[in-house]
Amino acid sequence: MKLNNLLKDVYTGVVNSLRRFPIAIGLSTSCVVMLIIISELQQRGITTSIEELTRITMIIALGIPLSLCIKLIFERKDVNKKGFLIISYSLSILFLVLYYYFLLKNFKMVPVTRYIGLNLVFYLAFLFIPYIKKENNFELYVLRIFTRFFTTIIYSVVLFAGLAAILFTIDKLLGVRVPSDFYYYTWLIVAGMFAPTFFLAGIPFKNEEFSLIDYPKLFKVLVLYIIMPLLTVYTLILYIYFAKIIVTREWPKGLVSHLVLWYSVITSMVLFFISPILNEKAWPRRFMEFFPKMLLPLITMMFISIGIRIRQYGVTENRYFVVALGIWVFFVMLYYSFNKKLRNIVLPVSLSIIMFLSVVGPISSYSISKYSQNVRLQRILNKNDMVRDKKIIPNKNISTEDKRQIIAILSYFDKNHSLNDVKYLPKNFKMENMEEIFGFKYEAYDYNNNMEYFFFAAKQNEMVLDIRDYDYLVDPRFSDKMDTDVGQLKIDFNRYNNVIKITQNGNEVYSKNLNEFVEVLLSKYGTNNLNKEILSKDLSFEEETNKVKIKFQFNNISGQKDLSTGKAEVKGAEFYFLVKIK
Repeated sequence: MKLNNLLKDVYTGVVNSLRRFPIAIGLSTSCVVMLIIISELQQRGITTSIEELTRITMIIALGIPLSLCIKLIFERKDVNKKGFLIISYSLSILFLVLYYYFLLKNFKMVPVTRYIGLNLVFYLAFLFIPYIKKENNFELYVLRIFTRFFTTIIYSVVLFAGLAAILFTIDKLLGVRVPSDFYYYTWLIVAGMFAPTFFLAGIPFKNEEFSLIDYPKLFKVLVLYIIMPLLTVYTLILYIYFAKIIVTREWPKGLVSHLVLWYSVITSMVLFFISPILNEKAWPRRFMEFFPKMLLPLITMMFISIGIRIRQYGVTENRYFVVALGIWVFFVMLYYSFNKKLRNIVLPVSLSIIMFLSVVGPISSYSISKYSQNVRLQRILNKNDMVRDKKIIPNKNISTEDKRQIIAILSYFDKNHSLNDVKYLPKNFKMENMEEIFGFKYEAYDYNNNMEYFFFAAKQNEMVLDIRDYDYLVDPRFSDKMDTDVGQLKIDFNRYNNVIKITQNGNEVYSKNLNEFVEVLLSKYGTNNLNKEILSKDLSFEEETNKVKIKFQFNNISGQKDLSTGKAEVKGAEFYFLVKIK
């Protein structure tokens, strides 16, 4: 009986969803059809129209949140005139057509990130439009939508698993061949037709009211007793880490900025969802009172970290997005720290505005990044006296670092924008023309990680190991960690820190960090050639103390050099070393 009621509820919800959001569900179904067509064309080797069909599919997908927003706007205003609806949908179709022809011409970084950004803006608007003028329970409304979203995922996964099992059984037991593509098409139908219809069936209506009774108990337990304690421990770890930074004066790299940023975003979401239950328990009240203030110093340190990168390498879209989201999180924490009467609809509204400004207009990430990189290039050119009468003067004698920076800037424009956006460059400039225009050739580097990589190998016909005058030969090639006794000595080697230590009767008699040898090697050969064979004698060195004499012989050695610090680090090494006890 309960199963029948459940099926009836699902059926009723699907029917109501089709009546309430027919355009959104129709667009979602169209996306499924387009994806199946694209898949069929690819299998038949027809690739000429794939890109165009993919762009059309993306435009149809963009129409889904746009149509939902229009529907909710008219529901909120309680306007039933078909004329207004027709005009609104006609304008949205015109917008999508213009977007297709002018803003989604290809799949480069700018069109794709703008597309993602506008999708997020529309979906955020879908969340807050029904509550623009309402005062209370916005958090419970959003929680209802989130709960429906995760329920939809579970239902969809279970439905697909069942259908896939049926297809598999038909194929293996009944002998009816089921092409592998049918599994993919089944998933598209479930995810693109059933899931949106089922999800939209759970969207609350305009006059539906919420109370704390609607707050899910499982979610409350998850937030109060699992997520919040984990965030507290994570905060303590970050404070310990930043205390280390203050002591060592070594500023964090980009990864730390992202860790702090996403941790702060998650914290913002937690603060948003615990707002309705602040008066129920002391723990969420204390969390809301102290936690936002504790995050402000951490976010400030994040800004300092990303600011160092921007000062060195200018603004790029990724750094812009980190700063923009960081600013939003910072003001969210200020809002929770000092605002007594919370109206949490401010969070998605402000976030959607920041997202929109980040991908559209004169202060977008693209405009600011292009301006910043042009300023950076102009500064390097002026420093080397390479600009006269707004034309570039070739100069092959500039420093290696300045060459690298110029190449990085031009590669950035070539990959993400257009070389026509670079000041002082002649028309129709290509990267192959660098030597003619700048005086030096183009060389590829890993600009995103700011790393140069090296790999040196000894010439194989020279690999003869002279073991005269030594007592022992040690072979650590196949060990990540080695702890072995050699005569009176104990030898420890750890590949994770590249350090070899030799002790005698508990006293250290020799220690060597392999990174030190690499510094010498790089000073002679540089990092330009990744697979460079060099003389065997150059991959060997000897050292001695009053207790031992040591000889290292490398077959090969590889690693990376951080361009910002100049430090090299061994990532892999195949070597022997010889030991003589004095």
